[in-house]
Amino acid sequence: MSSNELTNSPASLGFCMPAEWEPHEAVWLGWPHNGSDWPGKIAAIHFVYGEIVRRIAESETARIIVNDAKHEAKARGILNKIGVSPEMVEFFQIPSNRGWTRDFGPIFVKNETETAIAGFKFNAWAKYDDHELDSEIAKKLAKKLKKQYFPIKHDGKPFVLEGGAIDVNGKGDLLTTEECLLDQEVQVRNPGLSKIEIEQVLAESLGATNVLWLNKGIAGDDTHGHIDDLCRFVDAKTVVLCRESNPKDANYALLEENRERLEGFRLQNRSKINIEFLPMPEPLHYRGQRLPASYANFLITNSSVLVPTFNDANDRIALNRLAELFPKRKVIGIHAVDLVWGLGTLHCLSQQQPA
Repeated sequence: MSSNELTNSPASLGFCMPAEWEPHEAVWLGWPHNGSDWPGKIAAIHFVYGEIVRRIAESETARIIVNDAKHEAKARGILNKIGVSPEMVEFFQIPSNRGWTRDFGPIFVKNETETAIAGFKFNAWAKYDDHELDSEIAKKLAKKLKKQYFPIKHDGKPFVLEGGAIDVNGKGDLLTTEECLLDQEVQVRNPGLSKIEIEQVLAESLGATNVLWLNKGIAGDDTHGHIDDLCRFVDAKTVVLCRESNPKDANYALLEENRERLEGFRLQNRSKINIEFLPMPEPLHYRGQRLPASYANFLITNSSVLVPTFNDANDRIALNRLAELFPKRKVIGIHAVDLVWGLGTLHCLSQQQPA
C-alpha cells in the first residue's frame, strides 16, 4: 500500500472485522436466480433458501438481495409458504449475476462507534467472466445503507478478496490458504503480490495483524482453496479443522498437512491454538466432478449454528461436535445435497453484518 492508502485505511481509523459469533444486526443472502449454478435443481434450491431464511429470522433480520420487483415477489411467496415472519426480512433490489453473497457481498468492519464496508474487488474467483453486476454490489449497498466505504487497494490497484477466503476471530488472527491468496498460475487474484504485501493489506483493511497460512483447500473446491470449507474459528483461541479418516481419499494428506501447520502456529497473543476436528462426509459427485461437501461451511447466527448435512452417517457426529463447541446456540442441520451441486453451501451463500 502507498502511504496515502495506509493513512486512510480502516485499521488506521480503528476498524477491524469482528468474529462471526459476535452480535449481528443482520445476515445477507442473495436470492437464487442463476439456473446454471444448480443445473436442474433451481426450484428445490428456493425452498432450501426459505428454510435458511426461516432459521436466520428466529434471532435477526435477513437482508435479501433480489434483481427486481418480480424476483422479490417470488421470494416473498416462498417465504410466506414456509411461514417466515415478514417483519424479519428486508429486500434490496440490486441486480446480481449469482447468489454467492459471502464472496461478492459487503465485508463489514467495525470500530467503537460505527460499522463500515471494506470494498474489495470481486473477479468471480478468477474463473468466470460474468461478474460485472456482482462486483458492484458492495459499493451500491454501502450507499443504500449510508455506510462509509473503503476501496481497498495496493499500489493504486484494487485488491481482490472473497469473504470465503478468510476467517477471523476478531482478535487480530486471520485464517486463509496459500492455494487461494498466493496462487500465481491457476486462479490468480492479485498478480505479483507477495505474502508480505498481502498480509499488509489484510492488516490495514481488516485489522488482521496475524495471518495464519494453511496450505490447500479441499478436493472439489471451485474457488481454489477457500478456508470456509476447511477450517474455522469457533472462539478466540479454538478452530475446527476437517479431518478425513480414509487414507486413500484425495483430502486425507492435505488435511493432515494443514493439521500439522496449525499445531505449529501461535495466535496473536502467542498462545497455541486449540484444535478440534470435524469429520468429512462420504465423497459426493455430480457429472463426474467431486463436490466440495464439508461440515465446516456452517453459518453462525445470533441464536444458532446452521450446518450443512448430506444424508451421511457423519452428519450426526458433526452436529454433535459443533453443539459441544457452541453450547449457547442451537445447532441445526440444513439439508445441503442439492445446495452443494452449486459448489458451495450455507457459509458461501451468506454474509453477516455486525451489530
